[in-house]
Amino acid sequence: MATVLIARTDDVTTLADLRHQLEQHPVFESLASIDDLREFMRAHVFAVWDFMSLLKRLQRDLTCVDVPWMPRGDRLAAHLINEIVLGEESDIAPDGQPASHLDIYLDAMREIGADTSLFDRFMNLVVGGMEPIDALHTIGAPEHVRNFVGHTLRVASEEPTLSVMANFFHGRENVIPQMFNALLANWQIGEEQAPMFVFYLKRHIEVDGESHGPMAQQIIEGAIGRSSDRRATVTQAAIESIRARLALWDGVHASLLELQAA
Repeated sequence: MATVLIARTDDVTTLADLRHQLEQHPVFESLASIDDLREFMRAHVFAVWDFMSLLKRLQRDLTCVDVPWMPRGDRLAAHLINEIVLGEESDIAPDGQPASHLDIYLDAMREIGADTSLFDRFMNLVVGGMEPIDALHTIGAPEHVRNFVGHTLRVASEEPTLSVMANFFHGRENVIPQMFNALLANWQIGEEQAPMFVFYLKRHIEVDGESHGPMAQQIIEGAIGRSSDRRATVTQAAIESIRARLALWDGVHASLLELQAA
């Protein structure tokens, strides 16, 4: 007989506690200079990139990207996920031109003189056919970056759709507005010193809080329905996704403290 998972109260409490830790992480207060922000962005850009693998997996599962095209059953989920893809992959940059959020982030890095060469080398290796995890090892990416990207790609490639939804919503769309608000409230850098990065943060606070987050929640609630075991699956996957992000921030925080002590 299959084991029926029930979302226990302590699991829900754990998820809420982890979200609080994420929003109050000391990494945000550690951003005291442009050099600190450059170091932060050199690691965070990989999380900006790997997010799209979660989104594209959901687009593949909830819509049809094959030829010949065939309609999928959940028309609402297909509509919502395509809306999110449009905003993430083809948003409008401050200059009025279409740009993905990764494009905007890389422009923000260049604006403050952050080194993009590590990420550029990674992308070139992956485009050339190397597996992403092998590429991360080849370029000497920090362990916390390798672990985070590895978790994201494993979920996007191997986990069932419901677990991908949980990572996408709870690990990304539902926590980013509070997390980025905390960054803007606690860092010690003037917004005028990094205008493109501030645009990136505020754009995510806006779209994730007002549209993408609610859309993702609607999709996942529709998939859960009244099933207690599906809700428990989502809760466990959400816990794992937030723990992965906390480990990334722990690693970035440690690297910032090391930089400041040098």
